[in-house]
Amino acid sequence: MAEPTPAQVPASDALVGRFLQHLATDRGASAYTHRNYRHALREFIDWHRRERQQPPAWEGLQRDDFRSYLRFLGRHELGRAAIQLRFSALRTFYRFLVRQGAVETSPVRNLALPKVGKRLPKFLTVQQMVDLLAAPLKMLPAPDAGSPGQPEAAILCRRDVAILETIYSCGLRISELCGLQAVDIDWNERQVRVRGKGKKERLIPIGDPALAAIRYYWSLLPRLPEGDSPVFTVSADKIAAVSPQHIQLRMKKHLAIAGLDPSMTPHKLRHSYATHLLDAGADLRSVQELLGHAHLVTTQVYTHLTTERLKRAYDAAHPRA
Repeated sequence: MAEPTPAQVPASDALVGRFLQHLATDRGASAYTHRNYRHALREFIDWHRRERQQPPAWEGLQRDDFRSYLRFLGRHELGRAAIQLRFSALRTFYRFLVRQGAVETSPVRNLALPKVGKRLPKFLTVQQMVDLLAAPLKMLPAPDAGSPGQPEAAILCRRDVAILETIYSCGLRISELCGLQAVDIDWNERQVRVRGKGKKERLIPIGDPALAAIRYYWSLLPRLPEGDSPVFTVSADKIAAVSPQHIQLRMKKHLAIAGLDPSMTPHKLRHSYATHLLDAGADLRSVQELLGHAHLVTTQVYTHLTTERLKRAYDAAHPRA
């Protein structure tokens, strides 16, 4: 079904359109946040049309309207995290409306929601990480003596090594990795400039293995990336940046080769990065800055991982445990 044009949508949907535009341009929200918030707001609009036989007039909605929606989501056995995501979109939307002067107060502010149980992030051990980093090289095709240059498959394997090394070396979000440009790498200072959430930039150290892997990959390309060219391209002859979906599909193969769970996402490498830093004695504030977390509480979840590991070591080794 074709999307309705702005002239065809009611005023309430036009407010949503302005909000989504604000997310993309002013706040620099990631593609994932934009997609999730758009989906959540459209779901609420659809629910309101079914229940009230009309689109929502955002200026007139009351707290009881959102309590009804919350009960509806609960009856359909939606998970707590999914409910939190939908109301995060609604809260952010109403904060935008308050700033725009469209409403005086937010009816979803401080609305009691089901609490999300704490789940510790999954991560790879150091040895598992080493195995994964070596996996792409096991896919290298045998050299063809009669064919000059490197085949595309070999270039992609070397690119994948560089991608995995960079994510693990810098703790990048997948969107941050895909957005890296050649100019962002400071080879002398061994740093990369990363564009994170909300258009915030940060400088992150990058290790020699990752830099060496990027150099090797670039040496196989027909043109050396420079300026605003993407660091990692979808193929050797296309200058378009590699996509998160492409990286995910390639990583599944490498995980399987390494004997690891192929359902693990590239974000687990970011978890591994943070956990290994803390395990090795890095302080929490430094890890927060490296990860680009706005709040320390977001980083503190990784301390639970290291604490649990220490508890297991204590229980296994101490005679009076």
